[in-house]
Amino acid sequence: MKMIKISMLALALGLMSFSAIAPVQSLVSETSISEPSASTIVWKAETIDVGQIPQGTPKAIVYEFKNTGKTAVVITNVQGSCGCTATDYTKEPVQPGKSAKVTATYNAANKGAFTKTVTVTTSAETTPKVLTLKGTVI
Repeated sequence: MKMIKISMLALALGLMSFSAIAPVQSLVSETSISEPSASTIVWKAETIDVGQIPQGTPKAIVYEFKNTGKTAVVITNVQGSCGCTATDYTKEPVQPGKSAKVTATYNAANKGAFTKTVTVTTSAETTPKVLTLKGTVI
């Protein structure tokens, strides 16, 4: 009799572990899924080759972009890939239809070819934009 009670208890617990939950339907229908919107920032050039530059002379490289969106864009951060590249950028919001600049100044201390990057974070894009500068120090 005790064995039957234990078996019934085990069976009851086993059955309670299963649940009858209806499958959850997606709250977003397939027709409402949209493609990612195009960037509201259009860069004049994302890579700039400065060619040959003299050793010991810092070289300023200017990247320009235009805000093609409908709201103001704010540059929130600009970071060079190394200590040899100083950066400066437009601090005020860039209104729709207006242009702005990011300047990277490369310290041409060592001879030879170089490739450096500048990472720009804005309020318009979730992924930072990586700009490239390259050339040869002679």
